Amino acid sequence: MDKLFQVAVLLCLFGLIDFYAFQGIKAATDSFSPSTQRILHIVYWSFTGLTFLAILGYNFLPIKWLSPGIRTSLMVYIFSNLLAKIILVLFVLLDDIIRFFKWIGSLFTSTDTIPSAVSEPETAPIAQAVESTISRSQFLNQVGVIAATTPVVAISWGIISGAHDYRVRKKTISLKSLPKSFDGIKIAQISDIHSGSFWNRTAVKGGVEMLMNEKPDMVFFTGDLVNNVATEMKDYVDVFGKVAAPLGVFSVLGNHDYGDYVAWPSEGAKQKNLQDLIAIHRAMGWDILIDEHRILEESGEKLAVLGIGNWGAKARFPKYGQLQLAHAGTQDISTKLLLSHDPSHWRAQVLPEYPDIDLMLSGHTHGMQFGVEIGDFKWSPVQYVYDEWADLYQAGEQYLYVNRGFGYLAMPGRIGMPPEITILELKRA
Repeated sequence: MDKLFQVAVLLCLFGLIDFYAFQGIKAATDSFSPSTQRILHIVYWSFTGLTFLAILGYNFLPIKWLSPGIRTSLMVYIFSNLLAKIILVLFVLLDDIIRFFKWIGSLFTSTDTIPSAVSEPETAPIAQAVESTISRSQFLNQVGVIAATTPVVAISWGIISGAHDYRVRKKTISLKSLPKSFDGIKIAQISDIHSGSFWNRTAVKGGVEMLMNEKPDMVFFTGDLVNNVATEMKDYVDVFGKVAAPLGVFSVLGNHDYGDYVAWPSEGAKQKNLQDLIAIHRAMGWDILIDEHRILEESGEKLAVLGIGNWGAKARFPKYGQLQLAHAGTQDISTKLLLSHDPSHWRAQVLPEYPDIDLMLSGHTHGMQFGVEIGDFKWSPVQYVYDEWADLYQAGEQYLYVNRGFGYLAMPGRIGMPPEITILELKRA
């Protein structure tokens, strides 16, 4: 009953917002023909009806009928529709405020004191022409309609085009400590697969093929294989099982892999889910590192790959990883590469406590799946939360690379921040 009441309140709130926003639609289309107005009004209220159905479906349809991808799509549709209406409401409100102050002014201004248009013979015809073409109120509301439509179009394009527009990003990193035998080694990195969000299996397979076409020497996966539960991978084990490399595929867990965001019936059920997910890594041939390391050897020279559980410096993310355990036994290895899901770990612990870790690889931020990148310039709202959020960073002789993510979460798409396959070539400095 509580849920029914909450949904009823939500629908009433949406209805009020829609009704007020509709005043802007009416004002913006005032000069259109009656038939055109009727069509546009029907389209407007059709979107409202679909939003109501989406809210009801999201809240009351059986979970088994709604795959994670469908639930995410419903949520995105509801959010984008609400965002558009709120933007339009702001313009309608501004127009109403202007009207209100004009009305207040009219109470204190008599018609006798209003300057005659004759006093401005040159400008009056222009003003009259503009006024006869479109009123200020109508113009303001038309701008509001355009502004409200823009985010919906952008989100739709981000879902249709941006979700699987995989990009290969290549970087060369020079390390003074790199053994000669590993000079020129090619590492591929992917991160944040979030398999429960996928809605286009064919496109995902294409992304994996792009990765394998790069012919890396080894592959790193830096966490968040699923959104919440291991069963999300059932349709993708064979797809990601194709990821392979001569020196191995190494992986770690991300914050979403532990099942922390699910109301489990028991702690035992939660732990079983985690063990099932770890087993999936191994079934795909991935060497999952849980606070441990692997030593690679070529021609008598060694390189250490360390991997830890999720370790986030931000309070809302867990600190499961224990770097001291993964680091133990690698002191004599000249080059150390660390897989750690959350990039905030680098500044919080790696830099101050582990100066011998040459390169850390992370993901987690997704570049917020929204941003602008033009040449060397990059911007995303996530940069106001994370100091390091995408691409390559350096502090002294230590490096961090933050992958923008292979998949997506919440919004099933990306705007200006395409999914990434990273290719890192290590060279001797």
